[in-house]
Amino acid sequence: MSATLGVFLKELQPGLKVEIFERLDRIAGESSDAWNNAGTGHSALCELNYTPEMEDGTVDISKAIKIVEQFEVSKQFWAHLLQRGFFGSAKSFINSTPHMSLVWGEENVTYLEKRYKAMQQSHLFKGMQYSHQTQQLNEWIPLVMQGRDPQQKIAATYMPIGTDVNFGALTRSLFNHLKEEHDVEVYLKHEVEHLHQENDKRWRVSVKDETTGEKKELHAKFVFIGAGGGSLPLLEKSHIKEGKGFGGFPVGGQWLRCKNREVIEKHHAKVYGKAAVGSPPMSVPHLDTRLIDGERQLLFGPFAGFSTKFLKEGSLMDLPHSIHADNILSMLGAGFDNIPLTKYLVEQLLLSFEDKFKAMQEFFPQAKIEDWELAIAGQRVQVIKKDAKHWGALEFGTEVVSAEDGTIAALLGASPGASTSVSIILDLLHRCFKDEMNSENWTSKLKTMIPSYGHALADDEKLCRETRSMTAAVLGLSGYETSTAS
Repeated sequence: MSATLGVFLKELQPGLKVEIFERLDRIAGESSDAWNNAGTGHSALCELNYTPEMEDGTVDISKAIKIVEQFEVSKQFWAHLLQRGFFGSAKSFINSTPHMSLVWGEENVTYLEKRYKAMQQSHLFKGMQYSHQTQQLNEWIPLVMQGRDPQQKIAATYMPIGTDVNFGALTRSLFNHLKEEHDVEVYLKHEVEHLHQENDKRWRVSVKDETTGEKKELHAKFVFIGAGGGSLPLLEKSHIKEGKGFGGFPVGGQWLRCKNREVIEKHHAKVYGKAAVGSPPMSVPHLDTRLIDGERQLLFGPFAGFSTKFLKEGSLMDLPHSIHADNILSMLGAGFDNIPLTKYLVEQLLLSFEDKFKAMQEFFPQAKIEDWELAIAGQRVQVIKKDAKHWGALEFGTEVVSAEDGTIAALLGASPGASTSVSIILDLLHRCFKDEMNSENWTSKLKTMIPSYGHALADDEKLCRETRSMTAAVLGLSGYETSTAS
């Protein structure tokens, strides 16, 4: 998010002075990193939690439409940057990988078919295929089908235009370009300790160099807090009224990671199942093909964990230190209302490696335990916000909190996060740079960067088809011949 905002600001107004502070000794070392990220292709093509079944039996695809449209906007922006020379190759961060939803059991199969039919009403999902036929499923996912009970009722959807995105590589490329081409200073191992707004509305930012111990103060007209799990403590230090009442609940993650290269090469898809009742969205189980540093990998999970840390490289005191008088009611209310989540987390913590492996065998029946190892993923901090009815509510989305005067903004939350980063940053720019966003200068530049800017792709099939074809050609993506055919 920070990298995306930095690029937007320098592209829209090159004369702006931008400085970036990172507490680690490397860029994208927390949740943006490929090994830490719970989902690398969040475009709502396969994630069943974005298409809930309603009480009347219908399937609501409105959230999926919004997310897939936002991902298309991200692809347009990345295609523009590639043409501008921001990346040596799109393959370094985005690659075609089919997205699949997989379910078993009569009730789940019925739901998936209803979901598929509902999605066919939107051109955004054109090209999606559905099957419950063993022969077709064997072609799509041979690893998943081998050794499966032939009497088991099973079904899947297949979307050829899915992608795998390495958001760590993408972030590092964006920052490198900002440093090399836009003279943006990026300070590593620097901790922001205090934020204070002066009478002239500028912000005094106190920063400590963790290497030398030197402290310095800067003054800024605008501050963006895009620190992942570290955003909430910094937002609290700003003392803006819009940040009052927010809390955070940390949820960790673990993967089963395949060590057998022969097995890895037999699976070429992101296969998502249904989440357990009461589990957070980031814990939707999936057998996931990823390309990391040019090499194909295979992961299963994630399994939830719990730590009071807000960051993987954070402090065990992060959660206790985040609780204050203005958010304790929100925290308590959210806790009372999420007993199933607490139960789920406890159950996950009690799972042994063998238990986790057994869960994976529902996706991959012939898996061998010696081919897999446990890997620790990143930390997520789910947003807790005030709620009039229940004191507080636990949110699983991404939340932008901005001051009324537009001088500071913070990003909280997790899923769908990175894949919709461009749309989220555009929203932030409309909040904090209102006059500039309404100017002819910025508007014309935005239309160059994002051809669909100002238009809803969900309402314009022709524009959707044109922009998808363009981004596929520029980014080197496949599968669009099928998806755009009538």
